[in-house]
Amino acid sequence: MANIKSAIKRVRTNEDHRVHNQAIKTDMRSHIKKVETLVASNDVENAKSALQTAVKKIDKAVQKGLVHKNKGNRQKARLSKKVNELSA
Repeated sequence: MANIKSAIKRVRTNEDHRVHNQAIKTDMRSHIKKVETLVASNDVENAKSALQTAVKKIDKAVQKGLVHKNKGNRQKARLSKKVNELSA
């Protein structure tokens, strides 16, 4: 454990940020899984609305630097493709 006051504060701050970032990423993953389960159950309307919220969550995680831009775009593209194939 750190002895210097600023190092102690830095450890505490890092832990707070880690917990906050983990919550955002978990929320993002949950919304992605929700879209995938709705697609699996052939629920078109709910899948489209869930896709919109999932895209917002992915964009927010990318904006905060928690997920790489390319990974976010790839996830959005794959989810959109699944929902579009379902409605077509």
